[in-house]
Amino acid sequence: MTDTPTPPAQVAHVLTEALPYIRRYHGRTVVVKYGGNAMTDEALKGSFARDVVLMKLVGINPVIVHGGGPQIGRLLERIGKETEFVEGMRVTDAETMDVVEMVLGGLVNKEIVSLINSHGGRAVGLTGKDGGFIHARKLHIQRPGAAEREPEIIDIGHVGEVASIDPALVSLLDGQDFIPVIAPIGVGEDGKTYNINADLVAGRLAETLGAEKLVLMTNTPGILDGDGRLLTGLDAARVERLIADGTIHGGMLPKVQCALEAVADGVGASTIVDGRVEHAILLELFTDAGVGTLIHGRDGADARRSG
Repeated sequence: MTDTPTPPAQVAHVLTEALPYIRRYHGRTVVVKYGGNAMTDEALKGSFARDVVLMKLVGINPVIVHGGGPQIGRLLERIGKETEFVEGMRVTDAETMDVVEMVLGGLVNKEIVSLINSHGGRAVGLTGKDGGFIHARKLHIQRPGAAEREPEIIDIGHVGEVASIDPALVSLLDGQDFIPVIAPIGVGEDGKTYNINADLVAGRLAETLGAEKLVLMTNTPGILDGDGRLLTGLDAARVERLIADGTIHGGMLPKVQCALEAVADGVGASTIVDGRVEHAILLELFTDAGVGTLIHGRDGADARRSG
């Protein structure tokens, strides 16, 4: 049994639909947080790589930030290192940080670089320690204390947050037609290495680079209403109402907050996309419908969808 060929008229329609979006994003930066099923399913990995290469070929500057939590967990388990989580964050002592850096900056990063290059791209792998371009500070977790007591400050080790980003290295690679692939590891003023949430790094990098778009890949369709319908074309005020009424909750909250902060700080638009869909990035960038929840940025940029 063979696949039915797509009618030529339909192919032409897809290409002409893409044209205004190619024009809009030409010469602009799009930051993609790569994670979830798209990093593990072979078909999705291939479609992601082809999407990124095509973006570069039509004049867009893609910048990739990746996670790797499951891969870190598997290696820690193999070496018999117990993992402890506090408020959803991995407690990272010096030994665990060595494993994190090896997995994120080595195994995962180089696999993504090879994947993109095998599809015709020119990817270069980085961590925030390269050129010291991601400056980190230690993250402390505050847990509310009992009545009339000060909040408890919990030390979770080498876990950080972004203090600042120097865009020079990434901009240099973009300008030379390379595709930066970045592991979310930063260096503190104390010289120590810190693991940082990949969504947060992607958001801050998009702000620093003045990106036209931030794309956060997830294992969900996006933001859903109470009846399970996808919401899109949202502005900040609408998102805040959805948070207040509990529609946005749980694990979606940090991603939404990251998307909101990005558009508040000048990114054209943020989108939470379903990374389980093949060619999710191209469908999001170059079609009217997209494949996720779009949050408008400055002056309603990219306000082609409403929900």
